[in-house]
Amino acid sequence: MAIRNTMEYKSYVGSVEFSEEDSLFFGKVLGIRALVSYEGENAHDLVEDFHGA
Repeated sequence: MAIRNTMEYKSYVGSVEFSEEDSLFFGKVLGIRALVSYEGENAHDLVEDFHGA
């Protein structure tokens, strides 16, 4: 199984990062001019927020 630092949804690619200090996953949509970010306390919440963004 490969570990990736990105995820995809509807042809958008988003980064996946983790803040140990905040105990929070976060990321941003890549390859677009606007800053669209998302976050979550766990992987499930991160994916849901990415899809909503």
